[in-house]
Amino acid sequence: MTALFLSRDDPGHFAAQAQDAVRAEFAGHGFGEMEECVFPGWRLLHAPYVEGGPTNFVKTGNNFIGFAGTFTFDGQVGRAALNAALAEIDPLAPDWNRIGGQFVMVIRKHGRSFLFTDWFAAFEIYHDRELSMFSTSLLAATSCLPELHFYPQAVYEHAFNIASIGDDTVFRELKKLGPFAVIELCEDGVKSHPLEKPMPEGIVQHDLPTHLDRQYELLNSVIRPWVDHFGNQIFCPLSGGLDSRLVFALLRNQGSQPSMYSYGEDDECDIIVARQICEALGIPIDVMDKEVYREIAIDDYSDQVERNFHDHDGLPNFGMIFDNGAGAYARSKRHSDGALSVSGGCGEVFRNFFFLSDRTYGAADVTRAFFARFALSDVTDEFNQREFLRGIEDKILAAIGRAGERGPLPRNALEWIYPAARCRAMFGHEISLEARYGAYLMPFLDHAVVGQAQSLPIKQKNAGRFEARLLATIDPELAGMPSCYGHDFLGAPGLGHRFSEWSTRIRPIALRHKSYAIQRRFADRADEHGGLATEDYLSRVIDLEYPIMRRFFRVENIGDSAIMRRVANLEYFAEKLGSK
Repeated sequence: MTALFLSRDDPGHFAAQAQDAVRAEFAGHGFGEMEECVFPGWRLLHAPYVEGGPTNFVKTGNNFIGFAGTFTFDGQVGRAALNAALAEIDPLAPDWNRIGGQFVMVIRKHGRSFLFTDWFAAFEIYHDRELSMFSTSLLAATSCLPELHFYPQAVYEHAFNIASIGDDTVFRELKKLGPFAVIELCEDGVKSHPLEKPMPEGIVQHDLPTHLDRQYELLNSVIRPWVDHFGNQIFCPLSGGLDSRLVFALLRNQGSQPSMYSYGEDDECDIIVARQICEALGIPIDVMDKEVYREIAIDDYSDQVERNFHDHDGLPNFGMIFDNGAGAYARSKRHSDGALSVSGGCGEVFRNFFFLSDRTYGAADVTRAFFARFALSDVTDEFNQREFLRGIEDKILAAIGRAGERGPLPRNALEWIYPAARCRAMFGHEISLEARYGAYLMPFLDHAVVGQAQSLPIKQKNAGRFEARLLATIDPELAGMPSCYGHDFLGAPGLGHRFSEWSTRIRPIALRHKSYAIQRRFADRADEHGGLATEDYLSRVIDLEYPIMRRFFRVENIGDSAIMRRVANLEYFAEKLGSK
């Protein structure tokens, strides 16, 4: 079940009245006919992976279990995992030592029904204010709500930081189910049960070989069930960096030879290095330049954007509804014939992601150093800088289980901000989209892997020291090959790599807070996710006066193509909603 829609089984309920619209939206995502399961008070629609894959729904008598996303239990995948989980899982107190993956699960046993997420709630499921409707599709959720209003805090987070943080969406009426609750689906409504997920305290004083051995063991335990199930039927990315190479090493270590791929132009360092590696190993690699995947005539642009809008479920992180269709094509290809796709995403759990010196900081410091990516000239009076930053600070503290702790935090708690807050926001939509097509493995976001990584001394995280040693331990052949850092991963990081990180770490928080705004004063900014977002194309699909987003942005002042593209995406979404 990688599409899921739950609603109250009440003919008068707004979601029940919109079932046709919901089914149509899921069909637009590529799903075939959705199956229906009715139980006291509720109606469940579900569908399997678009491209095929492991079983993800099992029904036995009046009991059932199903998930959207990617799930293991006791090192098992598919039907075996579900049968064991149905028998063994206590939904009110899941044993996370037995559970892996990123998913949302619905389970009914002993006459009670429950809904809960993976450890970090990385897989997205949306719900209304009354918790009477749950949907893995944002567009399906908006299709049945009678009225929607933009939520300024989340709109600005999406525009400035790629995705809204925490449980918020850009609409006041919709939230995402968070990690600290289990929802009991009762005949007359819901009960929300708190779910404790304590995070380890303090830096663990192991020697480096012990840290390496423990992380190696954990990663092997995450990878093994998938290699056992899929063998070589796995798609793996490769670039000139560390994370994808570490994933490849783990697969090779388990005896799998995945299909390798890379995205970019031939003269990019990532492509050059990836090709060098595969040539040295004598294996093929599929290289695709998404920008030239195909040309779109301007008269065909509106149809392409419409398809992208549904393929990407409305609001992809980089506003990529304006591309040439390459994103959806590549995603489907990565799961052809029901294959597994793996990702090196969240590999920064092994590194000093926020480039903070080895001392205590508050969540407000992290917010100012990393999330203050805005220029006041771009926004209207709707934006309040103090409230915006305080809103992010509050969400960060909630994500790491420290709500209201505004003072200095233990360094280990700061390290949890990246997986619990940033990874969930940054990768949640990607995980949810990818896992529609087939199983999608993001091993570095496994909660046990994260727990061990966050216990590392900070000096081992700087410049990727630990991650490089881990790679060299697993696969010295891969570690010894070139990289885009200017050095291989068998020895110490190069001077340029160390200096680049050091120069950021020593910058005062107050200066980092202003860095983006200062850079914008001197030059406009562009990113690699260009797409077909020039005005001649955009004029075919949105009103370039931006009548809805102009409430939030001084559009004519925005000199950042990435922000501009996300604002255009929001405008397109708003225009599609029409009178809502």
